[in-house]
Amino acid sequence: MSPLIEITDPRVFDPATLLIDVRAGANARERYLAGHLPNAILATLDDDLALHPVDAAKGGRHPLPALKDFAATLGRWGITPESHVVVYDDKNAAMGGARLWWMLRSIGHTNVQVLNGGLKSATDEGVELSTDDYQPATTAPYPIPGQYSHTVDIEEVKRAAKADDRMVIDVREGARYLGHTEPLDLVAGHIPGAVNLFYSNSLSSEGKYLTSQALATLYNDTIGDVKPENVIVHCGSGVTACHTLLGMEHAGIKRPKLYVGSWSEWSRNKLPIATEANGL
Repeated sequence: MSPLIEITDPRVFDPATLLIDVRAGANARERYLAGHLPNAILATLDDDLALHPVDAAKGGRHPLPALKDFAATLGRWGITPESHVVVYDDKNAAMGGARLWWMLRSIGHTNVQVLNGGLKSATDEGVELSTDDYQPATTAPYPIPGQYSHTVDIEEVKRAAKADDRMVIDVREGARYLGHTEPLDLVAGHIPGAVNLFYSNSLSSEGKYLTSQALATLYNDTIGDVKPENVIVHCGSGVTACHTLLGMEHAGIKRPKLYVGSWSEWSRNKLPIATEANGL
């Protein structure tokens, strides 16, 4: 199954499909109630797809929720292992949509797709939005494995960044990577040895993912001969990195790993920091 689905695909509005609208930010519910796809369930990044961290130095700003809590959330949404799930957000899958896709894939749920172009693709097609507070039929907690798969911790990132046969990719914008500015975390710069590939390079001017062929060229030009399982992707807090992981999946690059803590964790642990100025 492709990780992407188009708004014109009839499966999007099939009654058997579970639509999840992911919103991020303090006004997430207000934006959802202002307009969402009919029968779409609200998910919020901070409450449903992440823990509220006590210390971002241990897991970053958006650590993954405990598996038992995620299982209960999926049950509250009515998701079972047989469910076809379609996810979208209002930021081209960069602020939660791809994160939920990745989380479901990480626990073994393969029947999940992300709406290409997000909410904008629906309004561009003239889809009438709903302002209802849609409440799904609940079910039992989702039966999930003992851990999230395809993740790495800070110790593995330290080793990978120094290894010739491994690669750490930082998908933040270039100014943050180079250390020119840092709007969210305490220190500007990047992990020494990490390469930069801005996540939005995977998008067309219409806000949709590039074709699978174009994405394969984009990513392979960066990865070279490094095996996909030896590639680690990160961002500021493990959210927009999932946008790139989804793009890689669409390009046929199977299951690189996510560094969930990302720059928000690394930059708070008194570790080496590279910038354009210091040349590390």
